[in-house]
Amino acid sequence: MEFHALSVAAIERQTRDCVAVTFAVPPALADAYRFRAGQYVTLRTPIDGVAQRRSYSICAAPHEGVLRVGIKRVPGGRVSTWANDSLKPGDVVDVGTPEGRFTPALDPAASRAYLLVAAGSGITPILSIAKTILAEEPGSRVAMIYANKTVDSIAFREAVEDLKNRHMTRFSVAHVLSREKQDTFLLDGRLDEAKLEGLALALFDPAALHGVYLCGPLAMIETAKAALVRLGAAPAALHTELFAAPDSAQPAGAPVLSAARTGAARVTVIRDGIRQAFDVPFDGPSIVDAGLARGLEIPHSCKGGVCSTCRCLTRAGAVKMDVNYALAPWELEKGFVLACQAHPTTEEVVLDFDEA
Repeated sequence: MEFHALSVAAIERQTRDCVAVTFAVPPALADAYRFRAGQYVTLRTPIDGVAQRRSYSICAAPHEGVLRVGIKRVPGGRVSTWANDSLKPGDVVDVGTPEGRFTPALDPAASRAYLLVAAGSGITPILSIAKTILAEEPGSRVAMIYANKTVDSIAFREAVEDLKNRHMTRFSVAHVLSREKQDTFLLDGRLDEAKLEGLALALFDPAALHGVYLCGPLAMIETAKAALVRLGAAPAALHTELFAAPDSAQPAGAPVLSAARTGAARVTVIRDGIRQAFDVPFDGPSIVDAGLARGLEIPHSCKGGVCSTCRCLTRAGAVKMDVNYALAPWELEKGFVLACQAHPTTEEVVLDFDEA
């Protein structure tokens, strides 16, 4: 990931607490900001004298030719509050190049069935994926389940409705509202297991789904996965992305105290072919926080084990992670870790960010 200073081309208010921010990408950087549906970018900005980084999903589709992200205000969130209250057209922001693997592999000749499930701000990558499937796989059908509190809290509501109007025979959407009464129990209340099962069966044969993309809080994702697999969906067809770390997650950077191990490991990070080594206490902060404290530039963003910006390959030694909400089992088996959650367990550790 590389950062470039991009100016804000437009800001569109979606709800009281959500904005869509479009960045102007100069022609010289067009290739650097070419993205795939479902990817995200990291914003870097100083707030109260402290550099802050946050990752936000791209809500535009690649064929639309714009770089646009959705930013929903998070209670106490410094960057989301700044974006909703203070950011304006013409401002310049450091924007990282696109990242992420929550992306469908499409085939223009295919005729497939997709189910997309979003809760709240989870709509941003889901909207990009929906637009892209409908544009690039003309024989495929897409169904979306979109959960919110009230009608007024539905972000990108017009964009979703426009998509439905333009693809009436190929795209359907079910809005589930937790705090606003609707005509049927399937759409009324929280998106629980019973509603997911009923909606999934009404929209598609779960066993026939080629791809299921889920974005929202952990509880919703785990509930949806269990329900869909029970109904016959192939586990390999399920793709997930959290929009935030769960409240119960251990704060990134919190020390992992161990009475059995003292001292420090020698950690080497490889980035852009350059090797940098530094000491990391066994009972101290994460490898990312330890490197940042020494002035090193180590890829990171959320520092909560969610976004995978700090994903790297363990070349030597071993680490343990506090939490992991981003890496799949196959990635763990191959030795990939999240450096923002990683603590050394051997005296020598080598992490390769070039293989991420």
